This record gives sequence, C-alpha cells and structure tokens, in this order.
Amino acid sequence: MNASKRRAIYETLQSLNPHPTTELEYTTPFELLIAVMLSAQATDVSVNKAMRKMFPVANTPRQIVALGEEGVADYIKTIGLYRTKAKNVIAACNILLERYDGEVPADREALESLPGVGRKTANVVLNTAFGQPTIAVDTHIFRVANRTGLAPGKDVRAVEAALEKFTPKEFLQDAHHWLILHGRYVCKARKPECWHCAIEPLCEFRPKTPPPNE
Repeated sequence: MNASKRRAIYETLQSLNPHPTTELEYTTPFELLIAVMLSAQATDVSVNKAMRKMFPVANTPRQIVALGEEGVADYIKTIGLYRTKAKNVIAACNILLERYDGEVPADREALESLPGVGRKTANVVLNTAFGQPTIAVDTHIFRVANRTGLAPGKDVRAVEAALEKFTPKEFLQDAHHWLILHGRYVCKARKPECWHCAIEPLCEFRPKTPPPNE
C-alpha cells in the first residue's frame, strides 16, 4: 500500500470520528490503568460494568489496597481470569504507592514494571491518559492492519513498528482508536462488513464481503 492510500484511509476515518477515544470508562490515569489491566481477554462492556461498582468505593491505589485481593476479586468476578487480575491489581497498587507516590508514571519502562502490565497496556495508558503517540496493537488492530494492507506484519510487534513507521505524524495520536473501533464494528473477524465500510475502496482485502442476502 502506498503513502497516499494510507493517508486517505486515515483522513476518511478522521472525517467519521474526529475525536476518537477508548470505550473504557475512566476519569483519571489510575482508573484507566486498572480498566486496561482488567480488559485483557474481556470486553470493555464487562469491565465498565464492574468498574461502575468498584470505582465509587475505591479508585486510588491506597483505597484498592485497603480492599484487599479478595475484595477486588469480588468486584471483578464477572471478568475472565479475575483471580490473577485481582492479585496483579493489588501488587501494582503497592508498587505505585512505594515507588511513585500513588501516581501513574508516564513512562513505558515504569509502567511495564508493574505486575499485569505489558507493552499493549502501557501503550494504551501512554496514548489515552498522557497523549503520547503510541499504538497498542490488539487483535482488532492486528487484523485491520493486515487485512487492509495498511501495515502488514507477522506478529503484533511487527504491526506496531509498521504502523509507527507508515502512519503520517498528524494521525499517530488517534490511529490506535480509529483502527480498534473499525475492527470492532466494521472489519469484524469472521465476516468483515465491507458493504458499509467507508474505506472499502482503499482496502486491499479480496474478495470483498457482499451484503447480506446477496
């Protein structure tokens, strides 16, 4: 895919959604960090539902540590791998209190030192909470990047590198959100909905999926 076509894709996505953001509900960088940690192998809907109950009670590292591992687990038991996640949340909160005065660091290395925080989670927090031009490649973005030809790669790190290399600078801040939303609602895994895709003329995927009943 050439540079002009890539630019046209981002311009189209921007015209449809000028100010994209995450569908996770949060009010502080810390709330976002916890929500993203819990979202692995879970839906944003399920995480939001759980956090609407927990955050009014505990939404700081100190308050969550006070809940204890069992207390956190009770709030998030509807989310996959909740026992492991509760353990990681408590451990991460303790580190935030010990090393960072209870604040979420705007630094990749520091974020990735927290239990339960990998590169993807760090990228989401750096981008969404701190405005850094990072791209967190999840299954949706990996699929869209490869299927459309926007930034093909054999693994998530290769796709991340390709997106950072080929995405025009002015679109880097929002690229993550545009691509994840496009993958979630249009360029779906089993059956991409090409018939109402705004970037269909620019996409290199073949054959296109026909409309239902055709």
